Amino acid sequence: MPYEWIETGDDTRAELHLWPYRSLPRKGFVLFIAVTATLLALPLVAVLGTVILWGLLPFIGLAVAGVWWALSHSYRQGEILELLSLSHERISLVRHAPDGTEQRWEANPYWVAVRLYPTGTKVPNYLTLKGEGREVELGAFLSEKERVTLADELEERLAKLR
Repeated sequence: MPYEWIETGDDTRAELHLWPYRSLPRKGFVLFIAVTATLLALPLVAVLGTVILWGLLPFIGLAVAGVWWALSHSYRQGEILELLSLSHERISLVRHAPDGTEQRWEANPYWVAVRLYPTGTKVPNYLTLKGEGREVELGAFLSEKERVTLADELEERLAKLR
């Protein structure tokens, strides 16, 4: 699952790290670009030593550069990190966006409600935390089943803190 509970050694504090799932690791990215460049260059073997090669080469270079840019852009958009800190005194959520901005939310854990909306929202099993007059989304990038599992885990952890 693309989240991890960081234990602090006692039951009074916990930290949750959430991040989007990556189906293509960095090594796979490099391999994909290499295979793409090779397969696009393969037809050039037939025109080696001719003027046609120089006419085709810029377009193949643009195609490889376009694939590189698209995958890099996808990686940058997926650099989201959500940090949820739980303690007896406060619960806080910090969302680090791909552009470097931070969004923060804090509340008293005693009054925080974990809400899972099965239907009627943007996505099935929409997971939110509500407290101190605000409702914030948690784990928007998680799958439906992962949000259900996380909601159960959060309820359990909050019950221990109360």
